[in-house]
Amino acid sequence: MKFRLTAVIVLALCLSNAFADEGMWLLGNLKKNKQTDRVMRELGLQMPVNKLYNPKKPALANAVVSFGGFCSGVVVSEDGLVFTNHHCGFSSIQQHSSVEHDYLKDGFVARNLGEELPNPELYVRFLLRTENVTKRVLSAAKHAKTESERRVAVDSVMNVIGMEVSEKDSTLTGIVDAYYAGNEFWLSVYRDYNDVRLVFAPPSSVGKFGWDTDNWMWPRQTCDFSVFRIYADKDNQPAGYNADNRPLKAERYAKVSLDGFKKGDYCMTIGYPGRTNRYLSSYGIVERMENTNESRINVRGLKQSIWKKWMDSDPKIRLQYASKYANSSNYWKNSIGMNKALKELKVVEQKKKQEQQINEWAQKSKKRQENFGNLAPELEKAYAARKDGNRAIAFLNESFLGGPDLLRIAMYFNNLQSAGEETGKETWKNRLRQQYKDWNKEVDKETMTALMDNYAKQVKPEYLPDFYQTIEKEYDNDISAYVDAMFKQSVLTDTNCVNLTLTQEQKDNDMALKCLKSVMELGGKVSDGISQYNMDVAEKERLLCEAILEMEMDQPHYSDANSTMRLSYGFVDDYTSAAGHQNYFTTMPSLLDKVAQSDKIDEYKVEPEVKVLFEKGDFGPYKDKESGEMQLCFLTNNDITGGNSGSPMFNGKGELIGLAFDGNWDALSSDITFTQDLTRCIGVDIRYVLYIIDRWGRAERLIQEIGAR
Repeated sequence: MKFRLTAVIVLALCLSNAFADEGMWLLGNLKKNKQTDRVMRELGLQMPVNKLYNPKKPALANAVVSFGGFCSGVVVSEDGLVFTNHHCGFSSIQQHSSVEHDYLKDGFVARNLGEELPNPELYVRFLLRTENVTKRVLSAAKHAKTESERRVAVDSVMNVIGMEVSEKDSTLTGIVDAYYAGNEFWLSVYRDYNDVRLVFAPPSSVGKFGWDTDNWMWPRQTCDFSVFRIYADKDNQPAGYNADNRPLKAERYAKVSLDGFKKGDYCMTIGYPGRTNRYLSSYGIVERMENTNESRINVRGLKQSIWKKWMDSDPKIRLQYASKYANSSNYWKNSIGMNKALKELKVVEQKKKQEQQINEWAQKSKKRQENFGNLAPELEKAYAARKDGNRAIAFLNESFLGGPDLLRIAMYFNNLQSAGEETGKETWKNRLRQQYKDWNKEVDKETMTALMDNYAKQVKPEYLPDFYQTIEKEYDNDISAYVDAMFKQSVLTDTNCVNLTLTQEQKDNDMALKCLKSVMELGGKVSDGISQYNMDVAEKERLLCEAILEMEMDQPHYSDANSTMRLSYGFVDDYTSAAGHQNYFTTMPSLLDKVAQSDKIDEYKVEPEVKVLFEKGDFGPYKDKESGEMQLCFLTNNDITGGNSGSPMFNGKGELIGLAFDGNWDALSSDITFTQDLTRCIGVDIRYVLYIIDRWGRAERLIQEIGAR
């Protein structure tokens, strides 16, 4: 939340002395922020700020991309080669895989441009410039009398500003985002490229080594990377997939470094962190723990246990559900760790102290008292009023809209039926086909039955969709019988439905569509019932953030992450946890030690040829010059979150030394509070990445293209 904190009050997010490594900073503000610039230089930055970001000419930020809108990546060659994480490319790798050609298990190497595989729904996004448009946005809301009116006015002008960009240049996308809980607004101008092809992927036993066992943990030995290439038309402009497209001529790419690093060396990440809530009130944190996190832990844990049983029994099902399982389990485990860390670090208690401090500060001025003097009790009241409804929506989303695949198929089918133009219809047809490719009826029947039964136990009776009445009256409270009937009766269980057009009567009678309608109607009803409380929460949280900014106006502040490009800076560092001292890097012997346990822990298995390669120990130019070891993963105190996956990790000269891929279990509260002594970014050493490309993949053409010789 803030730039300066004392070690004692880090958890309270109160104000004090600086820690240079906390913060997700807007690059467009760096030049104005002299204090941040100074600290970055003191830590080891060796390039001017205008070489990091410059809207007028290429800078380092122009080598960084938003990968698919859910991860980050970095361009590493003049021909549009992109590094991102293996788990970011996992879905694309899975879509190209089959039992006969299992690229998840065996890896993938394109030996030439012609073998690089297209991914129709994947895109990369380049940031061209940012602009502060706060005055224009807020001027539209100055006459709003309620938070609802304010939001309508703000959203309207945000959309107008964004559309103005594409009206001037159809190759650009303009998006206005809110910062500081809606107290500031910035326009980001992007250019998207939609022809992105898979170039290289290590076997998943390497790219996801440790899987769920090691996820969010340290020490790590995961070589979490995959390689893609951006293609453009003959004029180097964005274009959909076409065999005649050619590799993008990148205006800026990152140079890789084989020089390594040591403890205390400067490191910065540039990427697209998804969302943090560092300004969130104590009441908001409790709600996050009890609703969002608890619903993820409860529902996904149940769902994943069913999937895992089936995946272990059938190689085809393993492939079908591999990406879904990985996506689900990632934030299931994150939610477990976050709740644990928030409790152990007593974050709620510290937040309450901060809110008391704000109240005492507000009482010293009549104006401040009017604006901020009653925030805590008003927040408590608003959160309490929406507690049950908010919990129901959290469980509704996890159990149904994000649960059984048949209901997702129903959503896609509805979108297909209502799509107006032919291109829109084809988009939804393709998405439906992909759902069927990765679907097993028996797995989904068992999943749906279990989740329906579980949902009824988690919420109050008034939050049950009306299909539960059908189950009671027509199926004698037998959920399994109801689900069996749905799978027999619905046309959506047959892939031929992709080409069907149903009448309204047919839609009304289809059991899967009726079930989805029941869920959506309840969700809408509950949302309407708590909408005013949602507005109250939004208003008071915005005012709480405003109070903090005003109270600490003599200090620089960063905004919460919101999926826009951010820079974080810090240095390579170890840490000490309850488990003892944690060294800042891992080496090949530690990986082989885990492989030796693979008879007990299946997720430590690697392919036999990989094991032979690692045991051979021929690491060539990729081993560390100082330690003589093949260093695998490393720690920094950079400030990251979800969305930063695949973010480049740069040294002080702007050279690529790693790819960020995870945070550490001891500080999974970091979306809420940055803990100086514990919060760490886990990255894969770029030398390990190059070693796998070279010695496992034998991809000499890529090594030469990257310039790593």
